[in-house]
Amino acid sequence: MRYQGRITTWKDDKGFGFITPYGGGEHVFVHISSLSSRQCRPKGNELVTYELTVDDKGRSQAKAVAFAGEHRSVNKPQGRGNLAPIFAVCFLLFVFAAVVSGRLPSAVLGLYLATSVVAFVAYALDKSAARRDQWRTQESTLHLFALLGGWPGALAAQRLLRHKSAKTSFQSTYWATVLLNCAALGWLLSPSGAQILQSVLDAI
Repeated sequence: MRYQGRITTWKDDKGFGFITPYGGGEHVFVHISSLSSRQCRPKGNELVTYELTVDDKGRSQAKAVAFAGEHRSVNKPQGRGNLAPIFAVCFLLFVFAAVVSGRLPSAVLGLYLATSVVAFVAYALDKSAARRDQWRTQESTLHLFALLGGWPGALAAQRLLRHKSAKTSFQSTYWATVLLNCAALGWLLSPSGAQILQSVLDAI
């Protein structure tokens, strides 16, 4: 069953707000990930239709939220939406192959895997904090994890948790960290980079 209401409160920096149902009643929590179209972010006072559910604490929560007049459709995977995960998997396979062939030390692969796990956990905690209106992880911290090698884990969190995947400014900075990280890896694979890396490992 679908309901109607108006988004009367919206915190764009946190990606959530509240819907006031038509006819009155308890305000309904709405998260950015529940919007059927995240290309247009709410600003507040928009008319919407939504389905109603409850969270694990029994609080009302909206899902499948659509702006008034917006045609609802089944979400279809977009071709370009699969390119990023494929790129991440191919990247990790490339690093693994470089380690097996001796072009990179195993510590590099370990760094990517460890920081990816840390990044994924950081995203999960930040999303949980956003939904509970608690202290958030700074975006600069999330970007730092990506820059240090955790960008595959960050990408997995964005896709699986639907967190930070619709904010254009965040995505622009995120992909800049990916490019910088890939450039750093390319330098490590060069003769001069490999020599410096080996010197550092020998010193350790």
